[in-house]
Amino acid sequence: MKTETLLVELGTEELPPKALKSLGLAFRDGIIDGLQQRELDHGNVQWFAAPRRLAVIVEELVLEGAEKAVEVLGPPLERARDDQGNWSAAAAGFAKKQGVEPQQLEAIDTPKGQRLGLRTTVAGHNTSQELNAIIQSSIQKLPIPRRMRWGASREEFVRPVHWVVAMLGEDFDHGDILGVATGNTTQGHRFMSSGPITLNRAEDYVDALYTASVVAGFEQRREMIREQVTAQASELGATAVIDDDLLNEVTGLVEWPVALTGSFEARFLDVPAEALISSMKEHQKYFHVIDADGKLAPHFITVSNIVSTDPQQIIAGNERVIRPRLSDAAFFFETDKKVPLAERIPALDKIVFQQKLGTLLDKTERVSNLAAALALEVGADVALAQRAAQLSKTDLVTDMVLEFADMQGIAGSYYALHDGEDPEVASALAQQYWPKFAGDRLPETATACTLGLADRMDTLVGIFGIGQPPTGSKDPFALRRASLSVLRIIVDKNLPLDLQKCLDLAVAQYPEGTLKQGTAVQVLEYMIERFRAWYEEDNIPAEVFKSVSARKLSRPLDIHQRVQAVHAFTQLPEAQALAAANKRVSNILDKLDSAHSFGEVSTNLLVEPEEKALSESMQALSTSFQQYLERDEYSQALNSLASLRAPVDAFFDGVMVNAEDEALRHNRLNLLKQLRDLFLGVADISLLAVAK
Repeated sequence: MKTETLLVELGTEELPPKALKSLGLAFRDGIIDGLQQRELDHGNVQWFAAPRRLAVIVEELVLEGAEKAVEVLGPPLERARDDQGNWSAAAAGFAKKQGVEPQQLEAIDTPKGQRLGLRTTVAGHNTSQELNAIIQSSIQKLPIPRRMRWGASREEFVRPVHWVVAMLGEDFDHGDILGVATGNTTQGHRFMSSGPITLNRAEDYVDALYTASVVAGFEQRREMIREQVTAQASELGATAVIDDDLLNEVTGLVEWPVALTGSFEARFLDVPAEALISSMKEHQKYFHVIDADGKLAPHFITVSNIVSTDPQQIIAGNERVIRPRLSDAAFFFETDKKVPLAERIPALDKIVFQQKLGTLLDKTERVSNLAAALALEVGADVALAQRAAQLSKTDLVTDMVLEFADMQGIAGSYYALHDGEDPEVASALAQQYWPKFAGDRLPETATACTLGLADRMDTLVGIFGIGQPPTGSKDPFALRRASLSVLRIIVDKNLPLDLQKCLDLAVAQYPEGTLKQGTAVQVLEYMIERFRAWYEEDNIPAEVFKSVSARKLSRPLDIHQRVQAVHAFTQLPEAQALAAANKRVSNILDKLDSAHSFGEVSTNLLVEPEEKALSESMQALSTSFQQYLERDEYSQALNSLASLRAPVDAFFDGVMVNAEDEALRHNRLNLLKQLRDLFLGVADISLLAVAK
């Protein structure tokens, strides 16, 4: 079967650098999806994304899809003819619908008997004829939040489109795409090449652009930048800090990367390093450099998009640009230090946290009271927790944070140390927002943990309490992230907190009537449910979490320990048999009248050897099992219950639970209730049973 290489390139004005990688990958996926839908086989697929282009190369693409056998089923064979042997209305109607005579139909065997049907062969799709539709569909699926129009055209795209290449072998005429005729002509570097580039073959694309000073491959360009930046720092005897997000953004800004090193005055190093880094990274897209001690060095590395005959001019220009920004940071830092954080507290009353929940001062007072209560629960210093809470939002009214939003918390930490606050209070101000994302570091001190928990719990009960919980993709107050952060801090820091009690305390800080009834319960259920995603990431089966959550527990650390224990239990050879037995027990007991009362097991009424053996086995491990539970040793507890598999199996094989004798029946039900209660001490094991 004949194949050719396909090249598709959209030539545009400069694309958004932060979105370039996702656009390139999505364009590739759209092309692949279009080919797969039409069953057009192909070989390797490459994607390219540079500031002025998105492109895809598909190797060994068939020009025609394979013929496909199609089988269309009609009415049952017994309904194909009437009593006189003539074609029935059902058969004639089916044949007409398929565009054939009834005689062309045949009997086709199916699992439900023979059916009248039609077997035909359908020609495969023609790649050239389908290409325009495939490209158009891929463009429509691109993740573009806002599309734009340009000139007099009614076409819409993320940026104006100036050329489109669509080459399938030597064929490059595939209609219009976004109002531009497809062709075999592309463009090189905006400044370091001249004139259009005519491609004779799709395979020439990468080399032709490289000759025209364009590194088309996103990943190739990304690694070039990494290597150049690393080498530049090495020449300084230092190390470049290469943030992945910044690296991707810079990769989206240049077609031909050239890394250059600049410097700034050492006096700026008196300013918090985070502010300098923020200024270099966010505003100028510079990579910062650290010395052997991990401290910020007075250098930066920029990536130019051009090979200059006088690179020193480019460096000098960048140094001129960064100097005023660093001067601003230094000015804000020195000015802010003149007003202690404690004196800024009243200013929080001018900032609304949420219209129905009051100002930031109101929130600060609530968090302060809650932090004090939580400190008692976790053994933290109450005074330090309260002080940290009182100062926690004061840096929001500093010039530094107003200019550099990502300095929130960090600036407060520096100012607190300058004001003579306790170092643990200062560190808590910076750590109150940890973790900021999945996998981020956790607060390190008890004071920071307490503040972080109190702040998030106040927000959770407040927003839920006024009826604005997350819905679908909308979560403006980041309550999902806040919930997971609370759970991570409690679990990973081994804090024995009862979440229900904590949320009740958080609700109590609000004036009566502010929050709706049942807020704490609603938030608890929402937060515990966040565990599900946590365990999915750890590849723990959903039924394991379900078995523990069925207990309606509210201590996250306890829940986590039980989930880990149940997950380990499921690996035991006895697990499924015991889970199935528990499910059987639950089914029996759940069918009883709600008025049925259970009591103690009477040994005098244990008449069958199997029920005696089960009762004795349960009694033998009862004491040690309770001790395991008291020490939260759930794995040991479940392991001890694994020994019940043989007597449980024997019981169900040899004992009639619903005996005619009422006393025997009631006693056996008591025995089963006792068995279920043992397992429920850890989790509802019956939910682990695999459905048959």
